[in-house]
Amino acid sequence: MNAGQQHLLDTYRAAQRGEAAPPAPGTHTARTTREIQQWYRFRAIVTAPADRLPARIRRAVRSAVRSAAAALLRGGSARAVPGGRRG
Repeated sequence: MNAGQQHLLDTYRAAQRGEAAPPAPGTHTARTTREIQQWYRFRAIVTAPADRLPARIRRAVRSAVRSAAAALLRGGSARAVPGGRRG
């Protein structure tokens, strides 16, 4: 069942019950998009710089580099190669 068919079914049920008809599909799409954009702008302002995405990515990369370096120093490989031989 697609959105149009579901809307027609909901409209029929609302008419049978004497309730208000639901809004058509896509009626509030633009408003919802604006609200989502506003939310992301708000989060960008109130989020601490250390918690923002670029900082999280830098921390993740540093952590991966440290763990790979530690694995190499221990004598093991940074990650196992499927079907490969460890030396």
